[in-house]
Amino acid sequence: MASGNTLTITDDNWVSEVLQSDVPVLVDFFTDSCAPCRTMSPAIDAVAGEYSAKAKVGKLNMIDYPATAMRYRISAVPTLLVFKGGEVVAQNIGALSQAELRRLLDKHV
Repeated sequence: MASGNTLTITDDNWVSEVLQSDVPVLVDFFTDSCAPCRTMSPAIDAVAGEYSAKAKVGKLNMIDYPATAMRYRISAVPTLLVFKGGEVVAQNIGALSQAELRRLLDKHV
């Protein structure tokens, strides 16, 4: 579940929060049963706070919102996608540290 500056991304707000965003968006596709997802969650939340002025960071639960995950062919969690101008500009499959999350975003802010 998202907290603080981390957005909760759903099928319903996908277009407005991600595709129509004026700033880059990092989306963490996760499930509650994924241990690496839970381990990475504090780093996601920290990066969301650090980048709140220049990017959005959100989480999409693939169990609750499978349509969007299927649209982007997400088959493993955690999967991280960075969107800019409504397009995927970076992708990572697997857990990342806070420093690695920063590097992933820094290329696009």
